[in-house]
Amino acid sequence: MPDRREDQSIRTDRPDARSGVVAGAADDGAALPTVREILALPAVAAGVPEVLSGDDGALDARVRWVHVSDSAGVARLLDGGELLLSTGSGWPTDPDELHDFISGLVDAGLAGLVLELGVHYRYVPAVVEQAARDRGLALIALHREVKFVALTEAVHSRIISEQTTALRARDEVRERFTALSLRGSPADYIVAQLAQTLGSPVVLENLAYEVVAAEVPAGAEEALFANWEQRSRQAHRSPGEWLIVPVEARGIRWGHLIALPGPAHPAGRTGVLEQGAIALALGRLADGDDADEWVRAGRQRLIDGLLEGRFAGLPAAAARLGAAGLPVEGATLHGLVVTGAPVTAPRADAAAQAFGGRALAGAAPGWPRQTQASVVLLSLPAGAQFADATASEFARALVGDEASPEHLVLSVGQAASGLDGLLGSVQEAIDLARAPGARSRRGLVIRRAEDRPLIRLVTSLRDDHRLLRHSEQMLAPLIEYDLARGGDLLDVLAATLAHPGNRTAAAGASHLSRSVFYQRLSLIGQLLGVDLDDGETLTALHLALLVRRSALR
Repeated sequence: MPDRREDQSIRTDRPDARSGVVAGAADDGAALPTVREILALPAVAAGVPEVLSGDDGALDARVRWVHVSDSAGVARLLDGGELLLSTGSGWPTDPDELHDFISGLVDAGLAGLVLELGVHYRYVPAVVEQAARDRGLALIALHREVKFVALTEAVHSRIISEQTTALRARDEVRERFTALSLRGSPADYIVAQLAQTLGSPVVLENLAYEVVAAEVPAGAEEALFANWEQRSRQAHRSPGEWLIVPVEARGIRWGHLIALPGPAHPAGRTGVLEQGAIALALGRLADGDDADEWVRAGRQRLIDGLLEGRFAGLPAAAARLGAAGLPVEGATLHGLVVTGAPVTAPRADAAAQAFGGRALAGAAPGWPRQTQASVVLLSLPAGAQFADATASEFARALVGDEASPEHLVLSVGQAASGLDGLLGSVQEAIDLARAPGARSRRGLVIRRAEDRPLIRLVTSLRDDHRLLRHSEQMLAPLIEYDLARGGDLLDVLAATLAHPGNRTAAAGASHLSRSVFYQRLSLIGQLLGVDLDDGETLTALHLALLVRRSALR
């Protein structure tokens, strides 16, 4: 055997662990090869490697660099994560010293030891093998001579290639999420991009451990979000498989991003999640004084999803609501609609907490922006009564002292239990708020679904094709007239139905003079071919109008 290894120590220069060229290019080491992967390289396989020590954990250790040395003092030259190649020519001969030598390599953070058998060692000393087993070090014997230069070049080429890929991946991720922050992308879209990039569920929570946004497979929502606060608190103390990074800037922390287990990413899973956190933090800074933007947007998406049926199942949706801070199980639930004044999500929750409950609020779907209509999901302790006095106090807390609307209407759905009942209560409140006469009086008006049996009937049968056909047959001439001429006949009819027997009040509600109002009524009667003084006709028209407004939500 040549004297290239027996007579001298061969040192391989490598970048410093903190340089970022090799170590640090992927913060979780995903781009670094393992000892097991290195053993499969042709340059190593040519030496007929035999694993003498090392369980799966040892063989899966990441190799940061390869170091070649026969010196007994090589431990002081290591920074950790190296694979040491040696013939053992300079190793101690005393068994105790040899044992201490192996322990010193492990203490220095060696990833694995490759000993070439040949002139110096024809077999691996038992003390070396035992010390490696005791300390969990991967020990590999090469039964054939190989060129250490060729082996080193092969491993380093693999490392540099993967590190280059990792650096490119990090640049791509940084550019992508920087662009998202510059475009002002909303939090839920950034979370969705993170989940797509990482190939795993991602959750954004606020400092109260409430879910603000999440991108989770529909089939996993129930299991993930059940008892979310408790599980999240535990994960913050002991993350386990969860990856958690804070969302913060300028010393202010707004929440955390959580990624569940998933495949390795060349840029490092932590690095990807941190780029998402930066994008979210920049968005919060851009919001300026609007500190409640996350809450508002998160609640709005949740309410829209519920009302539009965008959930896999009731248990999963109930778990998602619970994770957002609204308990569903074991609570008295009401769907509410507030019209006439703006309602913010934090104010709604604060108003509910004053009564021992919780609330989620968002803009009501399908209303003109100037109407200022909001949907509120209210959860009260089991058995709690939402009487008029309580409802009045709650409504005024919703809009605050600075709001003094002339018409503030609180439409209250029936008390319910469970998510299915809550959805029905919300729909009752929406139908009630859309019904004729909902804003006919000044000051606070409380309207209850249990006091409006016809609206409850329409809500329960809203998708029945017979009701829809009845509505179309009754109102088609007025709908076509209004569409063709930009008319207001449907509004005039609604005002008439809201004030039966009082045409003066109906004209006032229509904002028309009495003479013009009567002209509109006469035209309605002619187009429909009905007598608007007939009680049964008015009832049929009222039902048709309720069905239409319910269908147009």
